[in-house]
Amino acid sequence: MGPTGFIFGSTNPNKPWRSTAISLAITQTANFNNDIRYSGLNNYSSFSEQFAETMAKDNLSIDEALTPNSPYAYTVSPAVYTYLIDTVTINGVLQIKGAPEYILDAGQALRQEIIKKDRGGMYELALGYARNNNDKWYWGVSINLPIVNYSSNTYIKESDTSNNISNHFKQAEYTDDFRTTGVGLNAKLGIIYRPVDHIRLGLAIHTPSYMSLTDKRSTKMVTDLENPIGHFEVKSDEFTNNQPGKSRYVQTTPFKAMLSASYVFREIENVKKQRAFITADIEYVGHRGSRFSSNNEEPTEDEKMYYKALNKVVKANYKGNFNFRVGGELKFNVIMARLGFAYYGNPYKDAGYKASRMLLSGGLGYRNKGVFVDLTYVHAINKDVNFPYRLEDRANTYATLKQQQGNIVATVGFKF
Repeated sequence: MGPTGFIFGSTNPNKPWRSTAISLAITQTANFNNDIRYSGLNNYSSFSEQFAETMAKDNLSIDEALTPNSPYAYTVSPAVYTYLIDTVTINGVLQIKGAPEYILDAGQALRQEIIKKDRGGMYELALGYARNNNDKWYWGVSINLPIVNYSSNTYIKESDTSNNISNHFKQAEYTDDFRTTGVGLNAKLGIIYRPVDHIRLGLAIHTPSYMSLTDKRSTKMVTDLENPIGHFEVKSDEFTNNQPGKSRYVQTTPFKAMLSASYVFREIENVKKQRAFITADIEYVGHRGSRFSSNNEEPTEDEKMYYKALNKVVKANYKGNFNFRVGGELKFNVIMARLGFAYYGNPYKDAGYKASRMLLSGGLGYRNKGVFVDLTYVHAINKDVNFPYRLEDRANTYATLKQQQGNIVATVGFKF
């Protein structure tokens, strides 16, 4: 979805403020629709270990892990209920161990399959104001309401690759349904300076967005532990009085800063005779600055500890990065031809996580008698990493993702 809205402008050619404009628009700023699927053999770790780690770290007994309406209703509780993890005494020490870990201990591998489906998007409602000062300085400011609607379904299946029917583990399946909705507030400020007729220099600042978000979650665990233990199945609703889990919190997103420059070829008073321009910008995004906090007026100590730990994870795993964009346009009277390229850098602190995004675009535009039409094709080449689960006591396994996709964007406008 391209920008949709209205612009109301006025001109004052004999005054220092040559023109002003007020705008109201809604724009899709993110498209979350994405499907990933991968599988393989893992002789290093099991997804059950994340639940065992949590249970051990929080010193939970079996009864405490199964307590209704606890914070563990979506993770540890289903794992304990289905005997995916259990207590065991090893060398006189009581430990918590996942059933698949015995396969790893025997030198065998686990087959893992992960399917993740993301849906939704982020939209931004913007009220903007802009002015032109003597055709030298152009500045604008906007107040924006970002609106997010995101859902994901993650499915993890882990199975025994041996033919041993007496090792008490055949397979386990874990499904996690998750949804986030919310609204926020941010501001954007931009300035363009034209030192000479052909050159434009720009600076823009985007403040962090302060997002009030609500998460809803439900999970399901199914295990087959072979005879004589058997088959078990449970939903998180069993531990939450048949209600999906809900949490409200505040996220502060990273700030952005941009520098830009443009060169216009054959610029004269009659803009119809401008033949071309080229533009480039560099953007810095401070990913480490993302923060989470409770939305409750008086958060509990558990909430404070949880968000403090989450913020530490963000700082430990992310860094600021630079993004680059360049584009150009050739104008043939009322017809325009455009090309563009964008590169978005790696936000992860660990250089081993190869993540980046490239966009290649080309399109045509039409301008005549107050009507404009734009048609653009955008081809995206994405590289990222996906962690099916995270463990604290060792390096984590992950999948390297490479994706390509194309989108066509059409825009129609009228000038009154």
